[in-house]
Amino acid sequence: MKKILFICLMALAWGMQAKAGNYPDRSDYLWMTVPDHANWLYKTGENANIEIQFYKYGIPRDAKVSYEIADDMLEADKRGTVNLKNGRATLNMGSRKTPGFRDLRLTATVDGKTYSHHVKVGFSVGDIRPFTQEPKDFMDFWKANVKDMEQTPLQYTKEMAKEYCTDKVDCYLVKLQVNRQGQSIYAYLFYPKNAKKGSCPVVLCPPGAGIKTIKEPLRHKYYAENGCVRMEMEIHGLDPRLPQETFKDISTAFNGRENGYLENGLSNRDNYYMKRVYLALVRAIDLLTSLPEWDGKNVIVQGGSQGGALSIIAAGLDSRVTQCVANHPALSDMAAYSVKGRTGGYPHFNRIPGTLTPEKIKTMAYYDVVNFARHVKCDTYMTWGYNDNACPPTTSYAVWNTLNCPKEALLTPINEHWTSEATERGHLDWILKHLK
Repeated sequence: MKKILFICLMALAWGMQAKAGNYPDRSDYLWMTVPDHANWLYKTGENANIEIQFYKYGIPRDAKVSYEIADDMLEADKRGTVNLKNGRATLNMGSRKTPGFRDLRLTATVDGKTYSHHVKVGFSVGDIRPFTQEPKDFMDFWKANVKDMEQTPLQYTKEMAKEYCTDKVDCYLVKLQVNRQGQSIYAYLFYPKNAKKGSCPVVLCPPGAGIKTIKEPLRHKYYAENGCVRMEMEIHGLDPRLPQETFKDISTAFNGRENGYLENGLSNRDNYYMKRVYLALVRAIDLLTSLPEWDGKNVIVQGGSQGGALSIIAAGLDSRVTQCVANHPALSDMAAYSVKGRTGGYPHFNRIPGTLTPEKIKTMAYYDVVNFARHVKCDTYMTWGYNDNACPPTTSYAVWNTLNCPKEALLTPINEHWTSEATERGHLDWILKHLK
């Protein structure tokens, strides 16, 4: 079943949490941009008209607004100014001849300060297709590497993490060896208190991008409170208990633009940094399915951004996965920037000189999410926003349109690179509804 659930949030509620007020950032100024299509979507050749509104203290404010219009994540091809009257003006963004997104970028200088805003609208988004093609030996490459990893016995340590235990949840810190070289990853395992043998679905949660500790380990404790074993993992082999200052130092030293881990070894598919990360996903599932508490049926992967990418990758690599939940996946159609006028995904290799070479583009194809998406067979739930400049909507649609499995999507057009608490909790609701 292919079903799209559409939620168009009001601009006034941008970034709002359930308990937040009308202006969560406490700004005196408020932009609103209202497309003349309520779903923010158009057909190629249709013009998109955007009503621009600007307020100070909730009162319409006249201003001269500079604008530029561009295809998603690309250089502007149109610039101009528009004068707001009674705080409002309507601007014709034009259209697209090909499927994709256009971005209206706005700036206004009032009272000596400059305020910016933007809005993206889509054109014939169901026809967006990835630039990235699957190598003929794609699955052979990954099957061989998984088989090689399996020669290393499952080995891990597990110790109680009392600081994250509650009256309903037990937590353990795990160190899991992922290959014969002895490289490992760390993870927190959250169990329902007094979980019975064979009673729990297992949920693997890969992290977002960066070299950092495991973020707020208890933020998803409600998974364990609702009967799941959840694994919050990191990918670099760094103990999450290290001081924050240490993580910052490591990230500064080894994750700059010129030496970031997502470019490390990219000239050769066998030496790329992310190879062991992708294989670690399979090893983590090995661990989860070895637990006596696992119900023997349900294996779920769930994450956002890089974590969303890794969730789809795990589902494409490992047939044990029964559900995949992914927010705005990164690592999607990464090489598309190599073609003029095409939008690529995070980590936006077009911004790193010398990256989009034939050798590196060849390697990218073995690690791109769209190629794993072609092999996903399990129930899949995707979420993305249109205003996202980290993982742009063009590449989310490239993934979505490639998936050939039972799938549902939650579209939140106004969102940038974030999801609300309600959306996050909705993921668990969806998971519980689709258990085997």
